[in-house]
Amino acid sequence: MSAVPNPWNIRQLLASTQVLVPGDTVPQVFWNAVAMRGDRVWMREKDLGIWQTWTWRRAAESVREITMGLASLGFEPGECASILANTVVEWVLVDLGVLSAGGVCNGIYPTDSDAQVEYLCTDSGTSVLFVEDEEQLDKALAVRDRLPNLRWIVVFDMDGLRRFSDPMVLSLEALREQGREFDRTHPGDFDRRVASRGHEALAILIYTSGTTGKPKGAMHSHAGLVYSMRHLDRFLPQNESDERMCALPLCHVAERLMGAYASIYSGAVLNFVESPETIPENVREIAPTVFFAVPRVWEKFYSAVTISVQESSKLQQRAYRWAIGVGRQWAGCVLDCRPVGVPLALRFRLARLLVLDNVRKAIGIHRARVLGTGAAPISPDLVRWYLALGVPMLEGWGQTESCVLGTWTRPERIKPGSIGQAVDGAEVKVDPVTSELLIRGPNVFMGYLNQPEKTAETIDAEGWLHTGDVGTMDEEGFFRITDRMKDIIITAGGKNITPSELENQLKFSPYITDAVVIGDRRPYLVALIMIDQDNVEKFAQDHDVPFSNYTSLTRAQAVLDLIEQEVSRVNAQFARVEQIKTFRLIEQRLTAEDEELTPTMKLKRQFVHKKYADLIESMYQRG
Repeated sequence: MSAVPNPWNIRQLLASTQVLVPGDTVPQVFWNAVAMRGDRVWMREKDLGIWQTWTWRRAAESVREITMGLASLGFEPGECASILANTVVEWVLVDLGVLSAGGVCNGIYPTDSDAQVEYLCTDSGTSVLFVEDEEQLDKALAVRDRLPNLRWIVVFDMDGLRRFSDPMVLSLEALREQGREFDRTHPGDFDRRVASRGHEALAILIYTSGTTGKPKGAMHSHAGLVYSMRHLDRFLPQNESDERMCALPLCHVAERLMGAYASIYSGAVLNFVESPETIPENVREIAPTVFFAVPRVWEKFYSAVTISVQESSKLQQRAYRWAIGVGRQWAGCVLDCRPVGVPLALRFRLARLLVLDNVRKAIGIHRARVLGTGAAPISPDLVRWYLALGVPMLEGWGQTESCVLGTWTRPERIKPGSIGQAVDGAEVKVDPVTSELLIRGPNVFMGYLNQPEKTAETIDAEGWLHTGDVGTMDEEGFFRITDRMKDIIITAGGKNITPSELENQLKFSPYITDAVVIGDRRPYLVALIMIDQDNVEKFAQDHDVPFSNYTSLTRAQAVLDLIEQEVSRVNAQFARVEQIKTFRLIEQRLTAEDEELTPTMKLKRQFVHKKYADLIESMYQRG
């Protein structure tokens, strides 16, 4: 496992950083947090419709049993274990158990195919594979004969598997029972394992989405993770009274660091959603005080409110328009750093009392003191809308390779369209030649597993991480991403166009979930659009538009006219050469299982270009 030499004195840096919970490795931080918090609630999950709690002490007992269970299987420090599961409590417990055993932990998306599971387990050298249920076990069994390093498969949920027997497979419950017995007969072994890995040792692997070529395993050390945990708490401070929501995939760097690990460090309560489909319902139940999500979630909430207002009475519509108008005036003062006069402050308080607080409660953000967004660009208008409700939305930027540290917006100075300023703990600059954004600091990863040439392409001799994002920095130190280097469109007429600006405006429509703008070396711009099924179906029902399934919905003339109106609305905001000439709707309903989407539900631009090449060509064959 080749790694980039670390130019920083990590131990000195960790010692000089303000410490909330001591520890140089992730297990050390966790076990110190347990000693500090004991019987306080750490995690909550829903079981049979009832929220169940996990105290720090209860979680610690499970983690210790998993740690010693792995020891009983012959799992040695430095070996890799992988987790193939949705976002569930067991994911966090196993992650900490693997790390406490001295192992390296790798996450696999539950939507990955058999072939992808095979590749990731092979590349990481996985010796123990944890799977969630029967569905994920089937994937493991399908490829295990081609995985010579794999010795054990551990299943979280044995429903449907009670009569199943295989010498390589055991349940998580059985592993914990073995761990309890092994712990009893091997005194001192647990402490030895927790201390077996130093701060510079490899801790976790996070594989990139692999939109171009095979996924790459980003290697992160314990030191880099602890350094990031401490600095995350500086720009997004939390404490034990905060309620967080765990919804994104835990093998994604955002949820792993900003969710699970930030919760370990800060003590914030971590609430697990039942499934991606129940997020709206669970948000209202949890009412998080700090809420980080990807733009897709924020867009869905906005769309739901927009449609709900359209369906309300005339009086309610007028009340909403007045209240959100007052909110926008108030937000304008905040964004421009102008004082809010007493008359406006009183009107805004009344607007909140009569309307806006109800909107916030309908979403589930009525207790939120801050909203966070990242992992993809977001429409500046969406940031302004949430601020008009009275909740600041802070945009951040980082990468898997930077352990999420990069830039962050501060609540006292929000600039919609900006990704904020460099966070304390990371250097960020714009390359003067290419305009690429570069990051440097102890948070930068160790390199790509088994791919030294890719590592050399990504981290230069001075330690700067080349992010592939093109951007600018203004006089106040605020950064702005204009696009990915490989995504910038240069039309046949030589005009440079950043497609993300158009795409963000399209996604601001309640009827559009995602879009890919195309036009590189072409005479004009076109777009492939993915509709929001729920809202478009509701539109069709309200307007007596016949349809039998998703495909027929995308072909209905009334729906095409509706989307054309949305495209025209966006075109009006851009110069003629930057406008979308025509579009096509993607006729298949896409989910996270489809190759077109990333695990965070973004369309993969390069993949879409290839798969829908004929559809794209049809938009340029108009004579």
